[in-house]
Formats: sequence, C-alpha cells, structure tokens
Amino acid sequence: MDDLTNFSKRLNGPLHLPVLVIIEPLLLPRTCILNVFRRELAEFEILDMATVQSLDSASARDVRLVLLSIADKPIGDPSVEDDLAFVAECCPNAAIAILSNHDDEPTAQAAMQRGVRGFLPTSLPIEVVIAGLRLVLVGGCYRPLPIAGINRIPGFEPPDARRFASAYLTNEAARAAIDRSLTDFTPREQQVLAELELGLPNKLIAAKMNLSESTVKMHIQHIMRKCAAHNRTEAVLRWRGRLPAQSRDHDPGAASTPET
Repeated sequence: MDDLTNFSKRLNGPLHLPVLVIIEPLLLPRTCILNVFRRELAEFEILDMATVQSLDSASARDVRLVLLSIADKPIGDPSVEDDLAFVAECCPNAAIAILSNHDDEPTAQAAMQRGVRGFLPTSLPIEVVIAGLRLVLVGGCYRPLPIAGINRIPGFEPPDARRFASAYLTNEAARAAIDRSLTDFTPREQQVLAELELGLPNKLIAAKMNLSESTVKMHIQHIMRKCAAHNRTEAVLRWRGRLPAQSRDHDPGAASTPET
C-alpha cells in the first residue's frame, strides 16, 4: 500500500520530463537502482514500482523505457511473457529492457526475439548498464556478446534489431556509403568502435586495450568527427548503419567531448 501511495505522489512530479520506469519487486535493489539512475540519468523522471500493474497509472506519461527485473525466471516463463505483454500494451512507445540474473546466450537471444531492446545481466558493472540503457534510449539494441566472442561476432545482429535499420540498409547506395566510411577508420579506431558498441566506458576500454584513458578519448573524438556524430552513441549507430550519415561539411565542430 505504501509503495502505491509513494508512486502516486511521484506522478505529480515534473510532467515535462520523459519517463524511465524501473519494475523490481524487491525494495532494497529497487531503491539502489533508483538512486543510481536518478544520478546518472538526470534528464529523465525515474519512476519505480514493484509490479507491472502499477504501469496503468503512468500510461498518460511520456514513458521512454521500462526496465523489467525478472531475477531468476527464464524468459519463457508465462509470468514473464504476461508482464512483457502488459508493458507493451500500457506503454506502446516505450522500449523494454530486461534485468536478469542469467547471462547465458540462449536467454539473451530469447529476450531479443521477444522484442526486448536491452538485455542486462545483473553481473554487468553499473557503468555498462547505464551505457547500454543510453544506447537503447536513442533507438539501438544492447546485449552483451557471448564470452567466447567478446571481441565481436562477425555478422551477428540481434533478431529484433533489423527493424531499426529500416529501409536505409536495404538501399545499395547506403550500403556502399557505410563500406566507404569504414575505410576512413584506422585499425585502432575500428577496435575502439567495437568496444563502444559493447557499451563499455572509456576506463574499461582503456584497460581492455592497454591504452591510457586520454588516448581512448582522442580516438573517440576522431571517430565522432569522421561519423559527423555529436556523441559516442550516435557514432555507434551511424557505424552500424541505423542512422544516415550527415554531410561532413555540416557543423564540422559539432563533435562533443566524449563521455568518460
């Protein structure tokens, strides 16, 4: 009862902000996630609730993303599928991300096949979770790659990601443009792009590639300039072909300082 009362009070908050919803039955982890998200995703109104049924009260809000915690339940569990259907019905314009205690490949694939845009095992560092959610919020998909192929699986694309590529990837001229843009990147920049695609922050990229953070930042700046991107997430999406590349002559100084 207290949870519903507090949730109703939060609905009277700033209505102009887009909304991110956390659904976690357990109060302690829900509160911890809430505190981190309010600090790291300050541009969103963060709502937390124990069950998906409370989403009815947020149906009139601008809900951009729903993070659903399923703990140890398999994706195919009837209760999980019912919750996913309820979220899709209440918030048809919201992306869905799943927080799971499982990190195996079949679970990740099953989630993406059900239209989930973000698969987040609880074994991930919090900075990677935030980066993954930011990617989802701009229209991408996030899921950790299998351990055996963590440096990228050639040709891998989550089944649900095809609808975000739209007609852009079906155009042969666009494909050729993407291929040409790849030749603009140095081998080291392509390696950094691969790590950005995994949602890793600069500190982890530096450690993984045995580079300094300042060198990683320099590579990301070059990548964003070549992609005509304003941030690292946009650069990844352009590289993957989900956003059309802008003219290199347009706003040449637009590339912002990379995220840390």
